[in-house]
Amino acid sequence: MTDPAVDALRPGDVPAGLDLARLADHLAAHRPELAAGPLRAQLIAGGKSNLTYLLRAGDREVVLRRPPLGHVLATAHDMAREFRVISALAPTEVPVPGALLLCTDPEVIGAPFYLMERMPGDVFRTRAQTDPLGDERRHALAMAMMDTLAALHGVDPAAVGLSDFGRPEGYLARQVRRWAGQLDRSRSRPLPGIDELRDLLAATAPEGANAGRIVHGDYRLDNLLASADPVAVHAVLDWEMATLGDPLADLGLLLTYWDVLGGSETAEGNPVADGLGPRAGFPTGSELIERYAGRSDVDVGPLHWHVALGCFKLAVICEGIHYRHTLGQTLGEGFDRIGDMVAPLVTHGLTAARER
Repeated sequence: MTDPAVDALRPGDVPAGLDLARLADHLAAHRPELAAGPLRAQLIAGGKSNLTYLLRAGDREVVLRRPPLGHVLATAHDMAREFRVISALAPTEVPVPGALLLCTDPEVIGAPFYLMERMPGDVFRTRAQTDPLGDERRHALAMAMMDTLAALHGVDPAAVGLSDFGRPEGYLARQVRRWAGQLDRSRSRPLPGIDELRDLLAATAPEGANAGRIVHGDYRLDNLLASADPVAVHAVLDWEMATLGDPLADLGLLLTYWDVLGGSETAEGNPVADGLGPRAGFPTGSELIERYAGRSDVDVGPLHWHVALGCFKLAVICEGIHYRHTLGQTLGEGFDRIGDMVAPLVTHGLTAARER
């Protein structure tokens, strides 16, 4: 797993959110092969939610995931959930990191965490990374992203032991209620229009004819580890919001990132949308959906409601991150601009929700 923001690991460095001494003791007891030498760790910058660290244990490098510091929304950042889904998907066509160790005891490093294999590839997040790809490789990368999503939605949950991973019935209406609740726990300033968007979504939630598939919950280009030469997706990351539900929710949120953020003026220099979408030279959202539809049995149907849900969900997530940033509880750079994304997301969400 590589990222341009990861520096070389330095002896003696202990990034915030880790207790290396306690971690070493835990590994010695539960995975002694990972405690053969002194532990060194480095925060992998770029993520805006859960914290991810590159951990060197002797001669081996692995990745550790834990929840963010401070203000954590209820039901979010569930380490056991992430660990379970990547473990279940390991034998499928969906590329995931190997799951190594889950620890639900917060006393070890201050929060639950899990370890996974370090995978090859890069996280493509910014224009500085995606511009050099050129049109042909950007197109191929976008198509590989959609092929991987179609493969995920094609997995039978029961066949991989995930039949009880969520409650598909009423999933979409429940999503609206869930994110409305998260919003109420993250309010720190006036947010014009967001309550109207919530009410519109609640009043018009579809039944969800495709319900019962494995849903990633935050599927986008920079949640993949990929290579550009040759183009390939090596791993899907950040499974904290995975569940059983309607796969159109994944598509709606992806289009929100791709066309709403990545296709508008808000994308330029934005820490989560700068390297995405048509403005960055990638295919349009409609081309992505066409590719997906050609490789999936999911009825894509009208997506406007799901885009509206994606806008609402992403606005709530951004507001939660903004709130943590105002409390000084974020690690890394780029958090000062996250709050600026909320208003345009609400505006576009209202437009999509009113579409017929």
